[in-house]
Amino acid sequence: MSENKLHRVLFCIGVNQNFMDATQQEMGEVWQAFSAMMQGIAELPGVNVLGIMDDDRIQVGPSTSSPWTAYIMADVPDLETVTEACNFFRTTPVGDGTYKLWKYCKVEARIGRELEVPS
Repeated sequence: MSENKLHRVLFCIGVNQNFMDATQQEMGEVWQAFSAMMQGIAELPGVNVLGIMDDDRIQVGPSTSSPWTAYIMADVPDLETVTEACNFFRTTPVGDGTYKLWKYCKVEARIGRELEVPS
């Protein structure tokens, strides 16, 4: 990949059984943490979020593998920034901070490049 090309990254997010078993209050706290995580990713230097897709209307229950519950597609400057984005799942507190976001959901990043169709 050339120096001036960004990585095209698909963050695949799966909600797990802990979220499904949570109380309404706990679910609300998870949603607040989820929002903070998404904002954190969008605010990382050099990150351009291209779109977010939620699969919750046609998928019910936890996502242990593909298909995932939600996706964030973004252009990201380097691997270190991809790692930093994934780390929000480990560090974003839920509620009083006893648990972090990764108790309730997981992330896997797919890294590629923008598809450029030759003329």
